[in-house]
Amino acid sequence: MPRSNIEIGTIYIEDMYVGLARSISKTFTDHEIQLYAQVSEDYNPLHLNDEYADSTMFNGRIAHGMLTGALLSAIIGEQLPGHGAVYLKQDMQFLAPVRPGDHVTATITVAEIFPEKRRVRLDCVCAVGDKKVLKGEALVLAPSRNQG
Repeated sequence: MPRSNIEIGTIYIEDMYVGLARSISKTFTDHEIQLYAQVSEDYNPLHLNDEYADSTMFNGRIAHGMLTGALLSAIIGEQLPGHGAVYLKQDMQFLAPVRPGDHVTATITVAEIFPEKRRVRLDCVCAVGDKKVLKGEALVLAPSRNQG
């Protein structure tokens, strides 16, 4: 399976600091939107039917919001903290639609570290160009060199 443009690995909680950030970028194609519909069982015509979507407030098809949010999961699972991270909570606010063919950049930044509980609060943003399309916050259990 081909990998995208991310570095993989682990950043242990002992090596984290507020402001540490990682990003991933991806262009969502029609094919990926179709695959996501199959995996998620979300066949809303807003995502899949041009005629229907043209008649909505979006004036065309848009990608599933959670498809954009999946980039955040990729960063958490592969980069920051990376391998061994456990998602505890994710809040997301969808600010603008992502359309087929849009190039999305997701960025996660360490906002707060709770070393005694191995938890890290992360600020999450996705953008198409300079336009934010998603913002949110995640709480994760980070791997530690000292976990027993």
